[in-house]
Amino acid sequence: MTRFLAQVMLPGAETSVPLARAFAQALLAVHGLTEDGYPVLLVVSELVGNSVHHSDSGRMPDGRVRVAFELVGPVLHVTVIDDGGGASLPKLRDADGDSENGRGLALVNEYAAKWGVAEIAAGRSVWADLELKWPA
Repeated sequence: MTRFLAQVMLPGAETSVPLARAFAQALLAVHGLTEDGYPVLLVVSELVGNSVHHSDSGRMPDGRVRVAFELVGPVLHVTVIDDGGGASLPKLRDADGDSENGRGLALVNEYAAKWGVAEIAAGRSVWADLELKWPA
């Protein structure tokens, strides 16, 4: 059974990364999940960061990023929807050891049970499923 938890609409700007992270942290606290929250905060930060850096959400003055959270059994499903754009979909790639960029999706891949990306009518959707131990 899928249960919608919350969503937030943010500007397509760098300042939205810490806002999305704080929103996720508050959501986890409301549900009593403070011990195992780091993977969620990391994944949300990386997905929102990618959206504002690599989509029209970050290039257009009125660009927006939507972050939604759903609970599917014990799995937290996080979806980030941006305005799309660009020639290719986000993909996992090898980052040079000295590179400052290119590790975001590798971190998402490491912490998420699964993740994916799709072009949608609203732009682009990138999602990740995180298996967490929810308090009783």
